[in-house]
Amino acid sequence: MDTLTRQSPVKFEAHALRTVVRDNWPIVIEYAEQGDGPHLVDLSHCPRWDVQHGQLDQVGLAGPADLVIPADPGSSALQTGTLVNRMNRTQASIWHLHDEPVEFPADEAFTDMTDATAFLGLIGAGTQRVAERLSNLDFGMPGRATPFLLQGPFSHVPCQIAVMGFRGGDAGLLLTCSRGYARDMVEAILHAGEHAGLRPAGKAAFSEWLAAGS
Repeated sequence: MDTLTRQSPVKFEAHALRTVVRDNWPIVIEYAEQGDGPHLVDLSHCPRWDVQHGQLDQVGLAGPADLVIPADPGSSALQTGTLVNRMNRTQASIWHLHDEPVEFPADEAFTDMTDATAFLGLIGAGTQRVAERLSNLDFGMPGRATPFLLQGPFSHVPCQIAVMGFRGGDAGLLLTCSRGYARDMVEAILHAGEHAGLRPAGKAAFSEWLAAGS
């Protein structure tokens, strides 16, 4: 039987130096001339779920790793490499960011969104200025602890956006949108980041950034 290869909707015009295959996903670890940042990283291979339940606080998240859904809408929590976002009273999203495999939750409240959406990381110094060129959302809410979740238009596309912080090299945000918008979203972000030297980078750059902020 042939093995089904999964394909990211994100395509960068950059030369891949190192690539691995995990769970049938080809993943670029490093691109040529990606520089020191800021970076745009394709994270579409990272497992993601939508969780919907009338009693969301009672949903067990033992599948991904004994996770806890934040109580307040708009709140996010990074737990053992997995980001859990409270969207509203009955809905949450789960984004697994580490390379280790994760078990899919066997519960009807969970919908696997990995193949249905694009997932991007915008990381490094200057990312707030890039983001503000593409959206009127308030990325720098005074006194708001990061990470936190925003829902709304980014480059005119409905998105979930997790603001991870905007301090120096630790700055970054993660965003997910419908798969069909991936090409236009990448073009818009790279164009908006030209002034800051924004370049595509591989998963290794993201893993290093994530570890530095943990």
